Order: sequence, then structure tokens, then C-alpha cells
Amino acid sequence: MQIFGKGSENVEDSRGSKGGGKAVLGGGVGLIIVVLGLFFGKDLTGLVGQIPTNEAAEVNKGIPTDSAGIQMSKILNSTDEVWEKEFQSMSKEYEKPTLRLFREGVQTACGNATADVGPFYCPGDNKVYIDLSFYDELANRFGAAGDFAQAYVLAHEVGHHVQNLLGISDKLQQARGKVSEADYNRLSVKLELQADFFAGLWAHNAQKSGIIKLDEGDLQEALTAANAIGDDKLQKQANGEVTPDSFTHGTSQQRMYWFKKGFETGDIKQGDTFNSNNL
Repeated sequence: MQIFGKGSENVEDSRGSKGGGKAVLGGGVGLIIVVLGLFFGKDLTGLVGQIPTNEAAEVNKGIPTDSAGIQMSKILNSTDEVWEKEFQSMSKEYEKPTLRLFREGVQTACGNATADVGPFYCPGDNKVYIDLSFYDELANRFGAAGDFAQAYVLAHEVGHHVQNLLGISDKLQQARGKVSEADYNRLSVKLELQADFFAGLWAHNAQKSGIIKLDEGDLQEALTAANAIGDDKLQKQANGEVTPDSFTHGTSQQRMYWFKKGFETGDIKQGDTFNSNNL
């Protein structure tokens, strides 16, 4: 994948700080967070705050100077360009998110978190949080290496930001406690699959407008990542059983389907996962 143009300056980088000691996670909430961290985009509000972190206050703002950080800032900028145009077409104004790069632990408006939770979006401060060591695990543990697989992860989290701006996430939160756990999980699946669709939409429109150029095999990188983190596959790996009522992000096939649909259509009107039969 080639990315053209500048990087986004909406990046906060605390990787150089010496703080951020990793908390020791046992059972209970700690175990839940570790499991959820294997999925992308889980709303961690109310959960991550129960995990301590000693992150130092030093934060560098602006475009990072290392190659990995620069790459992330360029991907973020490409999502900004795509979503600004999408929001303009809806007569809305797009509020750009901030990307926070951290190491081991971080403080957020949604609470404190360690790197074990994986990449996530916090609606409380409109920031995407990523410890870049996650990409090593994505490649080594899940067999999903490549720069476009990494771009898919970031674009998915930005998709949650889009849902937050459009009020979609609020509707899900309003359902909490009003429906059964199984029904709430089904709504969560729809939310996550839509974020996958939004990631595909970004790739379609970024390529169409010349912001990015995909190389042979790039699409497969993203699909491999989507396949690797399906609820069914992760549950099978974790305990040898699959329990659909506890799904929160969708099966491998569903995640690949919705990313690919977004990539092939580039049409936001095609991404209403809440009223689709393809679930």
C-alpha cells in the first residue's frame, strides 16, 4: 500500500515516556478485558477504568518522526479526507479524531487501559488508542501481517468515531439494560460490522481519489485480519466451543463480508447493518 500526501498532526505520542507499567491482570474484569482486547473496537467505557496504569504525562503532539508513527499519521489523514467528503455530502461537519500512540498503558476519558485491550476508540475524548506492538501480535499470533491489515485496524476504529458523530453508538448504549444480554450482543455485532463496512468504504474512496494506491495482495491482507478476529474463530481457539449468543463483533465470514461490501461499493447507504439480513 502506498499513501500519498501528508500525515495528520492530530497525533499524540506518549511512547517515549518511561511510565505505563503494565498491570497484572487476573480473573474477573481483567480477564474480560484481555478477551475483549482480542477484538477490535470494543467500547471499553466503564471497563478500562478499573485497570490501573502509571503512564507518564509527557506527550508529543504532531506528526511522529519514526516510520511506524508516520505511517499511522498518514493513514489517519487519509481517513480524515474521506470522511470529510462523506459528511459534506450529508450536509454535516466532520470532527477529526485524534490518534493516541502509547506503550503499555494509557489514561483516557473512558478510564485507564493497558496495551492488553488492543486498539480501541474512546467516545469520551474522540480518540483512537493504539499500542503499535499490537501489530506484532496481529502478525505473529493471528497471521495477519502487512501495512494494509494495519490500516484496516485504524480505519475500523475511526469507523467507531463516525458512528459516534452520527449518533449511532448512542442508540446502542440506550439499549443497554433495556434488552436481554443476547439481544444487546446482537446489536453490538451490528455496530462492529458497520465499523468494518466503514473501513472498507474508506479504502474504496481513498483509492478512488488517489489518496492511496493498493498493491497486489493488499485486499487479502485486510480480509485475513478480519477473518482472524471473528467471534467464532476466537472462541474456538480460546475454549474449543462457539456460543453465538455471546458474539459481540460477528463471525469471520460476517466481518469479511461487510469490509468487502464497503470496499466494493464505497456507498455509505449500503452500510446499514442494523436492517440487513446478511448477519
